[in-house]
Amino acid sequence: MSPTSAQINKGLWLGLLGIVIFAVTLPMTRLAVGTPDAPQMSGMFIALGRAVVAAGLSALFLLATRAPLPQRQNWLPLAITAAGVVFGFPLFTSIAMRYVEAMHASVIVGVLPLATAAVGAVLHRQRPSTGFWLCAAFGSALVVAFAVLRSGAAGFSIHFADMLLLAAMLCAAIGYGYGARLSQHMQAEHVICWALLISLPLTLPLAWLNWPTAPVRATAWAGFAYLGVFSMWLGFFAWYRGLALGGTVRVSQVQLVQPFLSMLFAVPLLGERLDAVTVGFGIAVIATVFIGKKMQIQPSTQNSLITSRT
Repeated sequence: MSPTSAQINKGLWLGLLGIVIFAVTLPMTRLAVGTPDAPQMSGMFIALGRAVVAAGLSALFLLATRAPLPQRQNWLPLAITAAGVVFGFPLFTSIAMRYVEAMHASVIVGVLPLATAAVGAVLHRQRPSTGFWLCAAFGSALVVAFAVLRSGAAGFSIHFADMLLLAAMLCAAIGYGYGARLSQHMQAEHVICWALLISLPLTLPLAWLNWPTAPVRATAWAGFAYLGVFSMWLGFFAWYRGLALGGTVRVSQVQLVQPFLSMLFAVPLLGERLDAVTVGFGIAVIATVFIGKKMQIQPSTQNSLITSRT
């Protein structure tokens, strides 16, 4: 049956809470990884270490709630979810954030809602309209134009970081898509917990091997702690629950505010300054995503049946 009005409203609020938590991720990653002149933790340690922290919390949570083992058909989607949100997105962003400011990265990742919708269309065998794909192409072109404009004075490292951010965006879209689908027939909180636990045999030894060997500032450890507890764990509780309650199409639209929130959080946390070019490109990308989300996407018969039961 279709979600009720109360479920949709609750889903939207939970989705917004998840996005607020995720919006702090880029500034906190920048705080933890440092800059080329004052490096702190390595991107590899941040990405894998935060997953280890979240996996420990997940184990306690699953034991406390007596969570059942995932069904056999859910293990592969869980592995794909883990590849996207436990490994891909954290690793690519953690490496990239040493070389770009959080505001710059916010613009690059601004087309994530369209990427998530595109992945969802493939997963559920939907047929997006020509207008949707035109918006996706235009939004991507804006991101590329912004990256090229900003790279003029910074050299190869910025180009490399931008490519990493685009790869991170794709990984997140895949992880969101599969995680949202799993949340339709698993408890939403269990999805990220199991994804983290099945990743632990890789994340734990790799995090240990990449443990910082030089002194690290307390602020960097604070950023790392936020990433492990909130960005990698609690944020997904709210996000996947919101997607399950309100529906992926509706709730995913709250991602539109994430770039702006990331920019605003970067001001007090990192001392970055908003400039007209960054804000202008951010608004343009968000407007493109907003228009693209309004474009028609024809669902398949099978997907219509799935949607009607959420």
